Amino acid sequence: MFNLIMSVLNNKSKYGLLSKLFHWLTAAGLIIQIPLGFYLVDLDFDQTRVDIENYHILFGLIIFYATLIRLIFKLLTPTPDFKGSAFLGQKFIAKLNHFFLYFALLSITISGILKKLFNGESLVIFLKKINLTYNYELSEQFYSIHVLANYALIGLITLHILAVLFHKFLLKENILKRIL
Repeated sequence: MFNLIMSVLNNKSKYGLLSKLFHWLTAAGLIIQIPLGFYLVDLDFDQTRVDIENYHILFGLIIFYATLIRLIFKLLTPTPDFKGSAFLGQKFIAKLNHFFLYFALLSITISGILKKLFNGESLVIFLKKINLTYNYELSEQFYSIHVLANYALIGLITLHILAVLFHKFLLKENILKRIL
């Protein structure tokens, strides 16, 4: 029983099953969500767009809830030690990138929610239906934040993947196995 619990939770030497699951579910969700968002931009307003946008909102909220749970879990369990070091400050850069990844994920969802709400639409968030007064200017501002945060997220994901490749091919460290 103890070994099962230890394989589910993080410890100082490796990520547990829950962290791995959160990581890869978020990655899979973003592989769907990001192209879906770009696809939506060019669609004419019709029932197809409304249907696709509803899926986009659903996936976004799922990623949002998963991110919140993931952050709570991250606070309650240890992060495995950072092994190897290419240069001084590498651990700091990795932590900074992870912080901004979480920040971008939360910013994207919150700005998307506020864009929809200020557009006069209602959403169910945390099992409660929410409506706000229509405000076109605020809706547009939150849409701009939503778009900018998405581009920032794409850049941060790219940096994240490049770091894995840097470790694999230049430092000969297979850090990917830590999260597989």
